[in-house]
Amino acid sequence: MAVLAAIGRIALFGVEAVSHMLRPPYYHREFLSALLNIGWLSLPVIGLTTVFTGGALALQIYAGGARFNAESVVPQIVAVGMVRELGPVMVGLMIAARVTSSIAAEIATMKVTEQIDALVTLSTHPMKYLTAPRVLAAVIVVPLLVGIGDIIGVFGGYAVATGTLGFNPAGYVRNTVNFLEPIDIISSLTKGAVFGFVAALMGCYHGMNSGRGAMGVGRATKTAVEAAAVLILAANFVLTGVFFSL
Repeated sequence: MAVLAAIGRIALFGVEAVSHMLRPPYYHREFLSALLNIGWLSLPVIGLTTVFTGGALALQIYAGGARFNAESVVPQIVAVGMVRELGPVMVGLMIAARVTSSIAAEIATMKVTEQIDALVTLSTHPMKYLTAPRVLAAVIVVPLLVGIGDIIGVFGGYAVATGTLGFNPAGYVRNTVNFLEPIDIISSLTKGAVFGFVAALMGCYHGMNSGRGAMGVGRATKTAVEAAAVLILAANFVLTGVFFSL
């Protein structure tokens, strides 16, 4: 019952956040700040994470394929693995680690220091001022991060395959481009939008519902990251089934 009640509270919070995203007034400065923090400032960690993931995936596929004389499938498997699964999931988890924790700590601190109460006193709805801009920015910018992460991850596999494993650069690129299909890219970007929504929503929800004091801020941050990571993996399973079960 407690689990069902928690799911219900999160669902209602999400519905309220979406409703505030669709209705004025809009706080453009908060939205642009969220775009900068979630998007631009996340690029370094996204790039490093995906390039090393792509390189490690190429090494693993080559080592595994060598057992069956199938080393030539490295470009295709790296491309599909990065675009369909590893790219979106790695970006989503990095966003959960970096952005969800930041949002939860920021909003929880505002609650502890009674800044949210001050917003209400000034006739500013906390959901509209704090939650809606961050969730909207995450939904918009995380798919872009996923696309960039996919490209960098495929490049990481390309660099390792051509520099270490002896693959022909032109042939590697040709196999990568020919093997990917539009549904792979669409599913990757769709996952990015869902993961961004989940990550920002969890940060805002647990920040808004944090306890008092430093312990409450720490607990809210920890719980937000855990919830975001688990929900991102669960959403990835569901979306993969929707796109590729046929």
